[in-house]
Amino acid sequence: MPTWTNWAGNQKSRPVIIENPSSEIEVCEVVKRAVNNKQRVKVVGSGHSFTGIAVPDEVMIDLTRLNSVVNVDHVNGLVSVQAGIVLSDLNAQLELHQLSMPNLGDVTYQTLAGALSTSTHGTGLQRTGLAAQMHAFRLVTALGDILVCDAHQNTEVFHCGRVSLGALGVITEVTLRVVPAFNLRAVEQPMRISDVLNNFPQLIEDNDFFEFYWVPHTKWALTKANNVSTDAIDSPSRFATWYNKMFLENYAFGMLCRIGRLFPRLIPKLATIIPSSGRVEYVNVSHRIFSSKRLVKFYEMEYSIALDSLVPALQEVMQMVEDRGFTISFPVEVRCTGSDDIPLSTSTGRRSAYIAVHMFKGCEYGEYFSAVEMILRKYEGRPHWGKIHNLNANDISSLYPEYQRFIEVRNQLDPEGVFTNDYLRRVLGR
Repeated sequence: MPTWTNWAGNQKSRPVIIENPSSEIEVCEVVKRAVNNKQRVKVVGSGHSFTGIAVPDEVMIDLTRLNSVVNVDHVNGLVSVQAGIVLSDLNAQLELHQLSMPNLGDVTYQTLAGALSTSTHGTGLQRTGLAAQMHAFRLVTALGDILVCDAHQNTEVFHCGRVSLGALGVITEVTLRVVPAFNLRAVEQPMRISDVLNNFPQLIEDNDFFEFYWVPHTKWALTKANNVSTDAIDSPSRFATWYNKMFLENYAFGMLCRIGRLFPRLIPKLATIIPSSGRVEYVNVSHRIFSSKRLVKFYEMEYSIALDSLVPALQEVMQMVEDRGFTISFPVEVRCTGSDDIPLSTSTGRRSAYIAVHMFKGCEYGEYFSAVEMILRKYEGRPHWGKIHNLNANDISSLYPEYQRFIEVRNQLDPEGVFTNDYLRRVLGR
């Protein structure tokens, strides 16, 4: 039996059966066979989740072949696509139609269904995460039935299923709300972390999209301010783009990480190199600025907290790193979004800030992540479903006002746990 592994290499399994359906009908047939054989089913996307959320125990469904754009409705700003399409391919297709997603995360390796199901969010105080862009979806249930879910039919399933964790069934098609294509003016520059935190409310109000990366062992942050622009594309030359985005952010940074893994004591000195890049300003199509290539592999934990808690929470994290003597080669990422009403969205009911910590692949991360987690739990932090955390159903249920509402829908659609696995039993119970 072949071994399945995720992008970071920290999740592995040997599924009994691997299925590659090419149509929704074939998905139904796969699910019905599994149910008849009393086997559990998991859908895998690109494997970019660091948790075991997509780990397949018995029947693994790979939706790679369900990757087409089904319909483009320019009048109503709606695009229907098959759930296995990778975000980078979707962005390219939307660009051909002069359309864009309103917001994106910073990587686009994920399948659309995987990104939606784990509450992938991006940044921008006036924007929401990806799941709130959903207008409708099609779902294959544990009975092998097909449900069309939107604001008018199967409304309770639609309400809860926009962030489904893969627990409700197999999403085969998604209709997204999209917007006319737009350009962004990006300004990337290092700033003193004290200046960023002192001016954080103003920075997120003044910019359409703002994020920053605190560089541990330094007093610096790398900032990214992106604003909608009517200016023509004015991106750096091909060489400058390669130098900044590939050489500095991937090859050179990867070399620093490898040196730091071999000689941890050098990490604080190596960290001072990271903020040495100067100010860069350019204009490009939105999706080319939202996302970046990530060739350096890592492990990640991310928590969502109330926006107003960001500054004190991050200051505690920074002080803890110093007090505990951790040597951290990866910057700490901070983003924010507006609130939504999706039961298991990490931003449900509150404007949210996100603190993400990383460790280079092959490095021990448990003690560092647990120490950060302990701090963020004090601020009622909600863990990203696809990123490492230690919480269980008892911990999580109190963090989501509509947690039980989701559980009731899950129990109705999948009473026998066809779509469950060890991770889902941990965070949802049974």
